[in-house]
This record gives sequence, C-alpha cells and structure tokens, in this order.
Amino acid sequence: MEKNNLTAVTQFILMGITERPELQAPLFGLFLVIYLSSMFGNLGMIILTTVDSKLQTPMYFFIRHLAITDLGYSTAVGPKMLVNFVVDLNIISYNLCATQLAFFLVFIISELLILSAMSYDRYVAICKPLLYTVIMSQRVCQVLVAIPYLYCTFVSLLVTIKIFTLSFCGYNVISHFYCDSLPLLSLICSNTNEIEMIILVLAAFNLISSLLVVLVSYLFILIAILRMNSAEGRRKAFSTCGSHLTVVTVFYGTLIFMYVQPQSSHSFDTDKVASIFYTLIIPMLNPMIYSLRNKDVKYALQRSLKKIYSILS
Repeated sequence: MEKNNLTAVTQFILMGITERPELQAPLFGLFLVIYLSSMFGNLGMIILTTVDSKLQTPMYFFIRHLAITDLGYSTAVGPKMLVNFVVDLNIISYNLCATQLAFFLVFIISELLILSAMSYDRYVAICKPLLYTVIMSQRVCQVLVAIPYLYCTFVSLLVTIKIFTLSFCGYNVISHFYCDSLPLLSLICSNTNEIEMIILVLAAFNLISSLLVVLVSYLFILIAILRMNSAEGRRKAFSTCGSHLTVVTVFYGTLIFMYVQPQSSHSFDTDKVASIFYTLIIPMLNPMIYSLRNKDVKYALQRSLKKIYSILS
C-alpha cells in the first residue's frame, strides 16, 4: 500500500495565491512588475559591483552575493507563480517540485548567513577601522560566503531528499504558490516526525545563530558609536550601517512573524502573505535600499551609464 502511494504522485497542483478569477489578471500584472524589477535590480547590482573599480571592497562583495541570493530564490519561485495566473491548472512535475524546493532553500538560507556576515563586516569597519583591510581580506570574504553556500547546499539536499523519499498519498494539491516544505509535509501519508524535527531544528539554528551574530555585531557597533566624540563621526557610522540595518530588519522581521505567530492563528493563508513578502517584495526592495541610500552605488551607476552612452554615440 505504501509503495503504491509512493509511486501514485507524479505531479502536483499548485493552488496559487488566490482562486478568485477577477483578481488573476491584475495580480499577474502586479507580480510581473515586481519580479522584473527584482530581476533587473539585482542583476544590475551584481554587474555594477563586479565591473566598477571603486566598488571592489568587502562591503560591495557581500552586497553582490546578497543580490545573487535575492535573484536566486525569487527566480526559483517567481516564474512558476506567474504561470499560475494564466493557466486553469498550474501543474508542476514531481522532479521539478523537488528542484524548486532545493534551490529555494539554498538561496533563502544563504541570505540569512550572508546578512550575518555583512553585519560582522560592518562591525570590523566601525570598531576596528585601522585593521579593516587586514581582517576583511579577500580570502576571508571568500570564506565567509563559501561556507554558507556549502552549508546551505547540504541542508537543502538533506531536507529535499528526506521529503521526496517519503510516501505521498493520492492527494496532490499544494496549498501554496510554490513547493515549500510545510505544505508538502501535509500531503505525506507516512510518518513525518523525523523530517519535521529536522526542519524545526535547522530552521531554529539558522535563524537564531545568524540573528545572534547580527545582534552582537550591532551591540558592539552601538557601543562604539556612543563613545565617539564627534557628531559627524556618529552620523557617518550610522550612515554606513543604515542600508544593511534596514534590510536586516525587514527580512528577519518577516521570518520571525512566520515562526512566532500562535499555532491557533497559524494558517497557510498567513504563510502565503508572508511568503509573498520575503520571496518577491524583499528581493525587489534590497537593490533599491542599497542604491537609494548609497552615494557610491549612485556614482558607479552614473559612471556606467556615461560609458554606455559614449560607446553608443
């Protein structure tokens, strides 16, 4: 019986964001604009921080990888979600569902760890400015992003393989707009205690450990700023951290909202709203935050546009 259940499901049906037909067209237009803005914004940030000589610093190295993770998980989710608005039945194959979950987990967890690495970078820049170039060497920066990518790949494969080697029942409708772990677990008819515990422990560890690095880093930053005698120095220090602090607050705030809401009020509908925010809205906002609040990025963009204009003319 269990073997039959395991082979019965060859594809899944994604319910999408809403079943109301009158909302399909306007929501498609809205989310298409959001996704394209996110894609072009993050691609632009990746290219700009790669080609501009004045942006070859540790901070922009991390911003580049933040843009890569934003682009990664929004692309893992966005195109398939958009399809749901223009087809009557949004079907995703068994293998493609597993692939979507794997890539989504890699990039979303990587974002957590890269944000914490960025907070450490800001701590060194403000609290140990004379040693900044020594501590945040190119090799150290590469290690600080390589380890998260390797760790997140391991976690992603572990969770994905565990879920997709379990026995799915005949019901194959996912109450979400992408293949996420919790909606998939509700379709499994074999024992899910082990994978539920793995997901809970890993989610708690990833969220708490990365948030702890951020909080400790900013605690030392705040102490250092309060000790500064110059008002101009304090203003520059706050300005240096402003963009990163904004991104951290929005991203962690959304994730914490999902995990700390009471079980009685927890539903897939509230998860959908939160998921829309951190899979589509945040990847669109991050490039805007770093470009609007950062003079170096603005000047780099102006230089690039001038070069393009001179080549074309």
